[in-house]
Parts: sequence; structure tokens; C-alpha cells
Amino acid sequence: MQFSPYSLESSVSETDNDELLSSDWHCDPERSIGQELDLDPLMRLALISHKIVWRLENSGSGYATDGGFPFQVEAISELFDSTRVVVPCKTQPAQEGLSPLTGRDLSVVPLAVPAGQGFKRKLGFTAWLIRNGRVIWREVRKADAVHTPIPGDVGTIGMLFALLQRKPFFVRLCGNWFVPRTLAERFWKWAMERFAGGRNVMLATGGGAVSPSEKNPNIKWIFSTSLTAKQLSVGRPRQLPSNRGPRLIIACRQEEGKGTDVVIDSLPLIAEAFPDVTLEVVGDGSKLVALKRRAESLGVSERVIFHGKVEQSRVPELLKSADIFCYPTAASEGFPKVVIEALVSGLPVITTKVSVLPHLISSGCGLILDSTTPVALAEAIRRIGSDRELYSEMSARAIETAANYSLENWGHFIFRELRQSWGNISTDLNCPTIERI
Repeated sequence: MQFSPYSLESSVSETDNDELLSSDWHCDPERSIGQELDLDPLMRLALISHKIVWRLENSGSGYATDGGFPFQVEAISELFDSTRVVVPCKTQPAQEGLSPLTGRDLSVVPLAVPAGQGFKRKLGFTAWLIRNGRVIWREVRKADAVHTPIPGDVGTIGMLFALLQRKPFFVRLCGNWFVPRTLAERFWKWAMERFAGGRNVMLATGGGAVSPSEKNPNIKWIFSTSLTAKQLSVGRPRQLPSNRGPRLIIACRQEEGKGTDVVIDSLPLIAEAFPDVTLEVVGDGSKLVALKRRAESLGVSERVIFHGKVEQSRVPELLKSADIFCYPTAASEGFPKVVIEALVSGLPVITTKVSVLPHLISSGCGLILDSTTPVALAEAIRRIGSDRELYSEMSARAIETAANYSLENWGHFIFRELRQSWGNISTDLNCPTIERI
């Protein structure tokens, strides 16, 4: 069976009668991934990533970071006996909005933070690798398996070292599989198509009716999430408010192509139908100051609240206070987790034909724009905001769609893929093997 993130079907042979790998598996929101799979410890994992962490003494590992990374790491760690997270670490005190980095027997191996951004980072990366490469090499050598999320220069080094040391490894490409725009992105895609198969498990973030690659069918789709089944179960269908105009929200990194500028530009048009329309902008980024100036120049600054970077725990609160999630992105997306967060809040989503988004919204939980323009977005908002029946139907479909995308389902799929590829592995160090599970 071909895996689809929307049906959660297994890629394991249909003749496999093992209940653990059955495609009708459903998680109990009160239990962990490890408990649900009833698995024994597998082996020692080295997880190598460019993700920056900060010291935080009261966390389980002594470190914290932002975004969905800590939640996904915790889910992955439950599939292994122990996990060593090899990542750049900043020495200054932790900033606000971070989540503790924790997991089953999880520890952090700190690397120096590569200097600079963009081209400057590339210039200095060789010197960084000379200083830090032996640490990564050592951790790969000590591990029984390696995981490297990409894109990212540090993860790429981990993948290459795993290949050189012939370690079983799995890669998750978190960018847009179909649109490799840079030389590095083309390299990652080539490497995944070249080496996927055997003990090399390659997962591309996204989704669709067909496999990611015609060249190598061993590459599989995987969705992305940071929400547990328990968190997904709290959503309730919403009703369109009758005493005010819609409250809009967009949550993402405020960078070029993410679409926040399009939402701001659409506000004067939306105000013609809904005079009290408002917009909340969640997230920091290099374009945030320019976006504030844009709102002022259009005379809509009083309608827009810029929250900047917020703690992950605040995002659901802000989504619940809104009515419509706007995401007219033109950027290269893999599987935007924030869209799942919006759906579980019962928000209809207005977005574009980028990557997995059309498949995600195809259940009827929102609208896909034919063009990424303020006029098209304003028309979509007017359509949803003036039809109470349509809004209620979309909200109900949003809750139903989001329920498929739990961390438990995500971890279960990774486990199935690893077991299928690594099931006969026996390490030289006499570590526990997947075969005995």
C-alpha cells in the first residue's frame, strides 16, 4: 500500500499480519508513542541538526529551543533506547518563547554556532567544520543509527558521515520537495534519490496521491506536526460571529513570500464589506519592520496587531480568538505545521497552491486561491465571512482534517518505516535490535 498522510495507510505489505503495523491503528491520547506501539527500546540514536538550542537549567536535558523541533524530537526519542541531539548551542541565556528539549534518555551534545548568515555562513563553514566535525564524526561512530533533518548544513554533514561510516540512517526533508531552488536544495534531492533504499530511510515532508520521486520509489511522504492526539481532540466546530466582522490571523516567520504583505494589502478591500475587520500577525522575521510600515502607509495600522515572536503555548490562544486563518504564501513550503494548528482551532484556512496545501484543504476546510493577490484574498474572505452555513461546514471539516495529524501518528509512521528497513539489523555492539520488537 502507498502511504498517504491523509489516510495514514501503511507502506508495509498488506500480507503483514502484525497488529503493530496495521493501517487501522489509532492512538490513545492519554498514552505515549512508545506505550501505544508496545515497543521495547530499539538502539542508540544520534540526531544531528542545524537547529540552535539555548541553555535552560530546569529542562530535562538542560537545553531548550523554539518551534515544533522539541516536540518532534521527544516523539522520535520514544522510539529509541537513547538519543543524543547534536546541535549548535548558544551560550547566552535562553530567550522567551522556548520549549524544553526533553525525551527518553535524551542528552544534548553542544556544537559551536556557525558564524554569519547566508553567504557569510557558507564562507566560514569550512573553518567551523574543522573545529566541530570530529564531534559529529564521534557521535555518528558511537550511535547505532542516525537521524538528520534537512535542509541544513549541519544535518547534511551528519548524513554524509553516516554514509561514510555505513550507519543506518533516516533523513527528513522539511522543505518543498518539488521546488528545489538553490544548489544545496538540488543536492539534497539528488542525494535522497541516489541513496534511498536498504537501510537508508528517506522521508519528504509533504503529501500527495503519488510517491515523491519517480526515480526512487523508496522515498516516502511524511506530514509534519507538533500536536499530540490529546491536543487535537479539544477542537470544536465554530460559528461565524453575527455581531462583528471577521478577525483574521496569520502566523509564520515574517519573511519574503510568506504572504503577510498580501493580507495587509487586502484590508482596505475587505473593510468595504466588513468595516470592523481586524488582523493579528504572529511571528518575528526580517520583514516585520517593513510590514509595520506597510500597514501605516495603507492607513490600516489600527486594524493590525503585530505580536512578534510568542511562546508556542500562546499560539492556540491567539488562533482561538480569530475567525479565519489567512496564509497566501508564495514561499517554498514543505508541510506548514501552523496550518494544522489553525485547523484544530476550527478555523477555515485561505491559502495557495503551494506544496501540500491543496491536498490539506481538499477536504473542504478552506479555500485555495487561484492567484496570490489582495483582490483574490479579499474576495475569499468576503465569501466565507458572509455565509454562516459555509463557515460552519468548513469549521467542522477543519476539526475532522486536523485529527489525522497527531504526533502519535507521525511517530508511528516513522517507526513502521524504520522497522521495515532496519528489521534485521544487529549491531556490532550487541545493542537491542528492532527485530526483537
